[in-house]
Amino acid sequence: MTSVHTSASARTMVVLLSLAALTAAGSFVTLSAQAPRDRSIATWAAGTEGQRKADLGNGFYLNPIMPGDHPDPSVLKDGDDYYLTFSSFDAYPGLVIWHSRDLVNWEPVGPTLFRNVGSVWAPDLVKHKGRYYIYFPGQKRTEAGPSSNYVIWADSIRGPWSDPIDLEIGRIDPGHVVGPDGKRYLFLSGGYMVTLSDDGLSVTSPLKKVYDGWKYPEEWVVEGFAQEGPKMMKHGGYFYMVLAEGGTAGPPTSHMVVAARSKSIEGPWENSPYNPIIRTKSADERWWSRGHATLVEGPGGRWYAIYHAYENGFYNLGRQTLLEPVEWTSDGWFKAAGADVAAPIAKPAGPAVTHGFAFSDNFASNKMGVQWSFYKGTDTDRDRYRYENGSLVLRARGTTPADSSPLWFVCGDHAYEVEVEIDIDPGATAGLILFYNSRLYAGLGYSDTSLVMHRYGTERVSAKPKPLGRHVFLRLRNDRHIVTIHTSANGKAWQKFGTQMEVSGYHHNVAYDFLSLRPALYAAGTGEVRFRNFRYRALP
Repeated sequence: MTSVHTSASARTMVVLLSLAALTAAGSFVTLSAQAPRDRSIATWAAGTEGQRKADLGNGFYLNPIMPGDHPDPSVLKDGDDYYLTFSSFDAYPGLVIWHSRDLVNWEPVGPTLFRNVGSVWAPDLVKHKGRYYIYFPGQKRTEAGPSSNYVIWADSIRGPWSDPIDLEIGRIDPGHVVGPDGKRYLFLSGGYMVTLSDDGLSVTSPLKKVYDGWKYPEEWVVEGFAQEGPKMMKHGGYFYMVLAEGGTAGPPTSHMVVAARSKSIEGPWENSPYNPIIRTKSADERWWSRGHATLVEGPGGRWYAIYHAYENGFYNLGRQTLLEPVEWTSDGWFKAAGADVAAPIAKPAGPAVTHGFAFSDNFASNKMGVQWSFYKGTDTDRDRYRYENGSLVLRARGTTPADSSPLWFVCGDHAYEVEVEIDIDPGATAGLILFYNSRLYAGLGYSDTSLVMHRYGTERVSAKPKPLGRHVFLRLRNDRHIVTIHTSANGKAWQKFGTQMEVSGYHHNVAYDFLSLRPALYAAGTGEVRFRNFRYRALP
């Protein structure tokens, strides 16, 4: 595999070529430079703590705009402001909202969901008559599928947000729209729709199928039909439905973006002649399974699709968020504008907010929901932790990372190092790990007497070196899937742990759950564990 890093001179050439292409074409078209086959044509800008950042600082951006696992993006244009949220799946607090003025730089606003309704799938963030709503499926992990769809609401985008209200309907991926009669509707997976009450907090009709989807050629290599993610909008004299098809994972060429339109809410729906509007055609491309798009008018009136994709070679980072320009055609459809999403693209107009935030945490303030969340958290987790004298004090739970509900966060770097200082009570086991789900994780923990190696989601206990007591420093490096761990009794003299690990296969196609491999802290057993001075840095 070719390195994703280039020299300064190569990066300069990329930018100059991009500028020349834009000047010649007068559009969004960027250089190709054999981009589908050469994934090293550009490098990302370094943001906070070296984390990769889309804004290159020269009038261009390089996807992803949100690195790391930010799937099923739903974007809301609210005047000159843009707000974005994603599926939070098994993370609580969940449904974090982000804010931007230029669609490239995003700052966190905060979480909106604190009550557990199961795994939270594709949301739809909307504003109607001055009030904000998020519609989303809550998946209880039963054989029957999603338990229901829910809605939360707020009079300010910054909250407070209501507790979730059960709409008592099945299917997934609700998409909100207001019809010509002023009534409110939800579209759902499989081409179904329901009517909402005027306040948007209940359903007033049964599910009704109104659309059969767009049928792609049988010989295409995709995971499955999976007609889902309907994002609804009114433009000109038509209602438009922007959909995902092909399955979100599976083969690299699975997911795609398709569209249909109708003069009426109930159809008939006419499929776009430009379908699929966005699709990965080859496993040689940088971005795989590109789909689940929301269309948005950007600053200055240009239009964009925001969607997710997997990164070639980094499946375990989850589905990352991309921004691609689209253009409206003379026949009233829209299509991709021809930009290479693996190369620099002209940045939308608009002021830039400070992108992201530092992952390092001295635990002087509460970052729950913005950075940290509990894996499969419960409604009582707010009583499980406290901040005290520069420490995050976490009450132990369960026996291993699998059942201890670890604290984790999403990161999107190819290589990074994390470090933490830990004190444990007698009877507790704690550690620093990379966590995908309860079946798949890797890292190191320790107890009063032992070290515990975590690999493949299993535990192997060994004797703890004599210098190590209940106060231990742990350092974990993930360098492009190769994990190296060090321990220290004082944070100065470090000893390398004897086993290194390879974690490229810790992802959805192996272990399901639609998640990503994330740095995590865990506290199992009995008593309490104190975490101090968590440090993160991206590696060059």
